[in-house]
Amino acid sequence: MDQQQGASQFPVEEIKSELSDWRRWAARAVVMSFAVLAGLGVVLMTWLSEHALSLFFVITAYSPWLALAWTPAVTAAIVWLTRKYFVGASGSGIPQVLAALDTSTPPQGRHHFISLRLSLAKLVLTVGGLLAGLSTGREGPSVQVGAGIMHHARKWLPARSSVGDHGLIVAGGAAGIAAAFNTPLGGVMFAIEELSRRPEHRSSGILIAGIVLSGLMAISIYGNGSYFGHIQVASVSLAELLPGLAIALSTGVLGGLFSKLMIESTRGGKDIFSRWRASYPIRFAAGCGFVIALIGIISQGATFGSGYTATKQLLDGQDPTGGFYVTLRFLATWLSQWSGVPGGVFAPSLAIGAGIGNDISQWTHHANSPALIALGMAGFLAAATQAPITAFIIVMEMVEGHSLVLSLMACAMVASAVSRLISPPMYGVMAELQLARVKGLSRSPTD
Repeated sequence: MDQQQGASQFPVEEIKSELSDWRRWAARAVVMSFAVLAGLGVVLMTWLSEHALSLFFVITAYSPWLALAWTPAVTAAIVWLTRKYFVGASGSGIPQVLAALDTSTPPQGRHHFISLRLSLAKLVLTVGGLLAGLSTGREGPSVQVGAGIMHHARKWLPARSSVGDHGLIVAGGAAGIAAAFNTPLGGVMFAIEELSRRPEHRSSGILIAGIVLSGLMAISIYGNGSYFGHIQVASVSLAELLPGLAIALSTGVLGGLFSKLMIESTRGGKDIFSRWRASYPIRFAAGCGFVIALIGIISQGATFGSGYTATKQLLDGQDPTGGFYVTLRFLATWLSQWSGVPGGVFAPSLAIGAGIGNDISQWTHHANSPALIALGMAGFLAAATQAPITAFIIVMEMVEGHSLVLSLMACAMVASAVSRLISPPMYGVMAELQLARVKGLSRSPTD
């Protein structure tokens, strides 16, 4: 009797409906295919970025002073190309994705912010920035690259598909983060925390699957590692409480100031440098490149590139700048963004945070330096982006051992809260500037 009742309750009709709905299966196949393409696109950008930065160090190995000519020249060329042909590819890439998701952006206007053309341009120009030795990252650009590739899937979806443009853009942007950091969970949380504004309930499962698949593409090629490798952390005790609080507060203040500085310099003002940037953007970019090269020479190369090597040195107890790494990396990252080249701040923010953690570890003579460095990385990234959950998860993926998980979460939350007292969300304001650019409320003069 029970067996007959169970059989009668078995959802036969639902299964038949599921299997016979070809549109649903076609939509799934399209989304998964483009998720693979998005992951491979980010993997390609990763590979090219690593080789571009290696080539920069090969060039400057003959003489560090070559950077004084090479970096300004390449920076100016990138900004010229960006402004003349690919205006929508400038900056991080996350503001463009947020602008594309804005309710005021009509579907036919999204090509100003995301497209296959802009994805390809973003990939090439971001790699060029690292070839110049600039302090930029590829993680923010990977969001725009992934969103542009994934959004193109709409042309291949069957009619009346439940997967909409909004969901594809969110999934593509999050897939970029997942593939860039080899953290599928980080990509999902980035979609929820930073990109998502209106969940699409019927298609959320397939979109999350696409995000995870993109991350798995990176893992299958590069292995189950992270951008900075794994940080060995000893067990955490009450001895980390005061240094940890100092890191949370200092990263919050400095991250908030960084965010405020990024907003104001991008928006422009009446100061002489903003007027120079507005009137002569190519010359201004070359000037920024020259100062960045000079900073790199002073730091003995520690501030060139995204920060992987320097962070490794800090974890090994080395600081080639003699205690000035945070200041020099902060300036190099800000100038790299201010120059107008396409590039992100995720990896440089992690590097700045690592320097803060290292400095506090040295000042307090703390024995568990890697733990404080990890806290600094989570804190500054959370403060700069005001996305504490994403920052916490990304750094958590770098830590071997779960003893630091709650500490990372607390540090990210405190630092983000302090940052919000100083600056509005950086990406939100920059998305508004992107919308204003397209609507013609702001003009971009040429050199």
